[in-house]
Amino acid sequence: MNIIAVGSENPVKIAAVKNVMQKLLGDVKICGVKVPSGTPPQPLGLKQTLEGALNRAQNALAKVDGAILGVGIEAGLIDIRLNGELHYLDFQYCAILDKEGRKTFGAGPGFEYPPIVNQKVIKQNFEVGEVMEEITGIKNLGEKMGAIGYLSHGLIDRTKLTELSVIMAMLPRINTELYSKEP
Repeated sequence: MNIIAVGSENPVKIAAVKNVMQKLLGDVKICGVKVPSGTPPQPLGLKQTLEGALNRAQNALAKVDGAILGVGIEAGLIDIRLNGELHYLDFQYCAILDKEGRKTFGAGPGFEYPPIVNQKVIKQNFEVGEVMEEITGIKNLGEKMGAIGYLSHGLIDRTKLTELSVIMAMLPRINTELYSKEP
């Protein structure tokens, strides 16, 4: 049985990794562990978000004996300036690390939050989860359907969104013959 370490105790992240890895690897044991991301609680920008995901993957792999992969998932607000307008998109990034040190990365679809969320996060240093809980009245929303589940009226939930980032990070591992060739 393959053991996979996930750098989080969030049940949504653990379920997403389990769903993907069972399809790809068969019988797996998923171990969610609390680890530091080494980044602010609410990552802003691509660099912080990817660093957080990679740090989580590294720390999880080091913490779980026998793990073949460490998986780190981090959501962050990525600023995009377009035609003079500033937009913030939430992306889920996934970093996967193996014992040989090979790193692969992926991202899920991005979406915009309502302006009040961006204002409180960017200007007042709140975390997205705090603001979304305040708006929705749903405690621990990020461990349930997530903001995306609420905002999409259930068309997609956080588990599915997170699964997509994990799948994208697994592409080089699924297609090793393509990704190991020099151009």
